[in-house]
Amino acid sequence: MRARSSLLFVLSMLLVATLGVVLAGEGPEGLKPGTVTLKSAGPIAFAPDGVLLIGDPVAATVYAVATGDTKGDPEKAEYRIEAIDEKVAALLGVSSSDILIADVAANPTSGNVYLSVARGRGPDAQAVIVRTNPQGEFDILPLENVACAKAELPNPPREAGQGRFNQRALAITDLAYVAGSVIVAGLANEEFASTLRVLPYPFAEGTRGAGVEIYHGSHGRFETQSPIRTFTSYVLEGEPHILAAYTCTPLVKIPLKQLAPGAKVRGVTIAELGNRNQPLDMFVYSKDGKDYLLVANSRRGVMKISAVELSGNYNITQRIEGTAGAGFETLEGWTGVVHLDRLNSQCALVLSQNESGRLDLRSVPLP
Repeated sequence: MRARSSLLFVLSMLLVATLGVVLAGEGPEGLKPGTVTLKSAGPIAFAPDGVLLIGDPVAATVYAVATGDTKGDPEKAEYRIEAIDEKVAALLGVSSSDILIADVAANPTSGNVYLSVARGRGPDAQAVIVRTNPQGEFDILPLENVACAKAELPNPPREAGQGRFNQRALAITDLAYVAGSVIVAGLANEEFASTLRVLPYPFAEGTRGAGVEIYHGSHGRFETQSPIRTFTSYVLEGEPHILAAYTCTPLVKIPLKQLAPGAKVRGVTIAELGNRNQPLDMFVYSKDGKDYLLVANSRRGVMKISAVELSGNYNITQRIEGTAGAGFETLEGWTGVVHLDRLNSQCALVLSQNESGRLDLRSVPLP
């Protein structure tokens, strides 16, 4: 097993020339030579020019890494990689039970796919970024001597407890590049623990975020301690907004202009999508001249919400039993979805668990 793993590792390094890497000093403006040392594998997303944004919750740090992965035709990208967890595990020299895929992101410039992976379990797990192309060729993203930048988040939650009870693990729950800035959702050690930070890009330094209060319909109260689990951006009535989803499952809209450092913002709850559920990923797309929001959930499937509903005059401020607010359609056939991203103008990228418990990566036409 060791000899096979070593050979796979060498082969993965040879793929760097194919998939690309930007050595120190060659990156986009604002990125400088350095080495990225990850303490944990968290959310990932893309900024322009193939720059990968990596959230490290344990370090309460966001990194930007120039991948050099800027060539390709994402509109032609198609994926059907079965048991991708086994393939990633083999690349890393462990069994599939010893890895955890924390997030998946499609590079909108090349169509290649990146995975945020924990090699091992528990606090000593090694964080690795693995990538693949449509041909199913894998490599490990080099993080030494690369063009990069980082932003350390101030006032992160303290490390305490184990697993899901460790609040530091929620320092970064999602991130995205939006209109020249990097938006970071998570918890902070502040009065309004639920926080959205707007980081100027390229990074200068961490910034205090805006505390967010929302009305949780199934709980029947206003809350400031629950973190946003996933979010995306969308223009509503001519104004950029953040659309954010929380556990159990309020869908909230927040005007981007309100997210000033230190501000305390009250989001508008426009839908309750059902309790005993955690939203996993979401994105907005266009089809046949209309816009839609796609939301993947842990227990309530994948939901499709029309932009007409997002623009509706919904504002939930009373206890809700079941669902309420913006209407949605639960998509048939989209089962076992673990992660979701937009691959191109025609397809979604879906990481899903099959009947045998393995993880498959595939491209699926947008509904």
